[in-house]
Amino acid sequence: MEPNTVRIDGSYGEGGGQILRTSLALSAILRKPLIVHRIRAGRKPPGLRPQHLKAVEALAQITGARTEGVRIGSETIEFVPRETNTGRYRFDVGSAGAVTLVLQGLLPPLCLAGERSHLTLVGGTHVPWSPPYHYFSEVLLPSLKPMGVSVRTDIERWGWYPRGSGAVHVEVDPSTGLRPISLCERGRLKRAFGLSATANLPDHVARRQRDCALKRLEKELMITAEIEIISGVPANGPGSFFFLVVESEGAIAGFSSLGEKGKPAEKVAMEVVGPLIDYLDSDGALDPQLADQIIPFMALARGRSSFTTSRVTDHLLTNLWVVGHFLGIKIVRSGERGEMGKIEFLNE
Repeated sequence: MEPNTVRIDGSYGEGGGQILRTSLALSAILRKPLIVHRIRAGRKPPGLRPQHLKAVEALAQITGARTEGVRIGSETIEFVPRETNTGRYRFDVGSAGAVTLVLQGLLPPLCLAGERSHLTLVGGTHVPWSPPYHYFSEVLLPSLKPMGVSVRTDIERWGWYPRGSGAVHVEVDPSTGLRPISLCERGRLKRAFGLSATANLPDHVARRQRDCALKRLEKELMITAEIEIISGVPANGPGSFFFLVVESEGAIAGFSSLGEKGKPAEKVAMEVVGPLIDYLDSDGALDPQLADQIIPFMALARGRSSFTTSRVTDHLLTNLWVVGHFLGIKIVRSGERGEMGKIEFLNE
């Protein structure tokens, strides 16, 4: 074992792949050796799955890391990074493995590197249990921009479950350091917009998703949203996607759902509108997904950063726990699991 090795129990909290991705990203940035054990111990099957494996392999390639235990099913890995190397990279996550989950591990170290990087990731762009590409591009990246994170993205081909094979291009500019930020007050709602998209399905599916959502938004919230319809997006297989963004004076929030065989278009729409209404009924600035994804960036920013969220999740609590193992900063949390919460970071 290397000196100053950080040991992480991969079964802690929600016990999923996020523990691994956040640990890898912080290990790469701080150049601290890392051992993660009991990876996904409570999941079936446990251990590394293809998209987790690709995240480790991609960061190992970028940082020239020495690794042990990096194989499918492994429940313990060792990761000893060197310097982060910028450049052009292409990573194939495999089938419908989520490209956005791999990006969660790659983005923090690359945005703090010395030069620009160009990434092409192939895999799932809109698949279950992961942030869709459009959440990454329309919610996460705009929220990180005031912190000094400059990233441009483009989607060449959509990847649905189970075939995947989508392609996303990402260009990451270097940052001299992350700026602290406060995202505690949502403020006045400025606009609502979104996307209803399908591939290899009848055109009426996208229209029904949009029309159902518009009807409920206007009836219950008196909100009119600008929802673009795109039928026939380039993809290797059928699929549908519905996505709404609400932009306020002090925050951006996003909500999405995926279609599947036998699932009515109206249900896809309602799975988006319901959580959006819950968010607007709260006083939290960040939606639950953004809250846990922004934690590593805020924790790394020098100074005082803070945010409020409409709901404290297991993912948020787990990410805070991981950050505490790497960084000697003060973290103050109010709000219990399932409730509105506030997180403050003091990094002097």
